[in-house]
Amino acid sequence: MTGGIEEGDQSVSLDLLKQEMANFAKERDWDQFHSPRNLLLALVGEVGELSEIFQWKGEVPKGLPDWKEEEKVHVGEELSDVLLYLVRLSDICGIDLGKAVLRKVELNAIKYPASKKNLNSNNGIAGSN
Repeated sequence: MTGGIEEGDQSVSLDLLKQEMANFAKERDWDQFHSPRNLLLALVGEVGELSEIFQWKGEVPKGLPDWKEEEKVHVGEELSDVLLYLVRLSDICGIDLGKAVLRKVELNAIKYPASKKNLNSNNGIAGSN
């Protein structure tokens, strides 16, 4: 990145990531390529790369306890790619991702109230609609 994010920082905001990505693209003259369509296709590609890591692992426990450290690092890299493209896409589309996420959480709380706990295949998936 451009140096605004230090590895030891406790938390990183979406606004900081958005600015870092905008600077990164501008420094490389990539804005011309960052149309919503192109960014979406790149995002889908990165989700595919993340999926490939898990493809033949079967069900995996939380924390990836049996995975090698280099496998976990690889997961982190691919998750980062997904997040960075998502942040850049939201910026290019003029969507405040933080506000959109909080709104979606509120809508999901209404759609799936805690008082109606039941197990089905859609539980726990935020945005299945």
